Amino acid sequence: MCPAPDLRVVVADDHPIWRDAVERDLAAAGLTVVGVAGDGEKAVRVVRATTPDVLVCDLQMPGLDGVEVTRAVAGLTKVLVLSASGEQADVLEAVKAGATGYLVKSASAAELVDAVRRTAAGDAVFTPGLAGLVLGEYRRTASEDDAPRLTPRETEVLRMVAKGLTAKQVAERLGLSHRTVENHVQNTLQKLQLHNRVQLVRYAVEKGIAD
Repeated sequence: MCPAPDLRVVVADDHPIWRDAVERDLAAAGLTVVGVAGDGEKAVRVVRATTPDVLVCDLQMPGLDGVEVTRAVAGLTKVLVLSASGEQADVLEAVKAGATGYLVKSASAAELVDAVRRTAAGDAVFTPGLAGLVLGEYRRTASEDDAPRLTPRETEVLRMVAKGLTAKQVAERLGLSHRTVENHVQNTLQKLQLHNRVQLVRYAVEKGIAD
């Protein structure tokens, strides 16, 4: 069996000592750091140039902050925010912008490496204690949002996707073409202003569309 390819990572942080430490920790674990950045604008440029598997990004940076960077690259790579802040508002803003994970800087090197690997795999990764706070906030505000209305078919497809079915499996169960199912998924993402299927599943759970 061929070994899995190294994950490709970009590290963005305006503190050189911290940025270098993160780069060393990732490299020591066999991950490939394909670029670094000390400000938001460069972070976006580096991600666009290298298309890494994961961007590890601080929140507070010159120019574009971490939330703005996340919003700019959410369609190009998965984002793991690594910040000194554990404030719920900061976590929530990062997730809304498209971040897959959020880790505070008190995390150990092993926790960081594990979070990067899990983020690359599409898992929602949070420092212990933050996930519950974020989910609770989403649930609290869910009834206050004027959420876009999905068609019955879009809701049906969303429910199946949230339960882990592939587009092919959904198509077979509903008697639709694979392309039609993918169109429903893309339309739903656009209506809900979400960036990926991880956020789509989270939305379905929070809204009670899926268990």
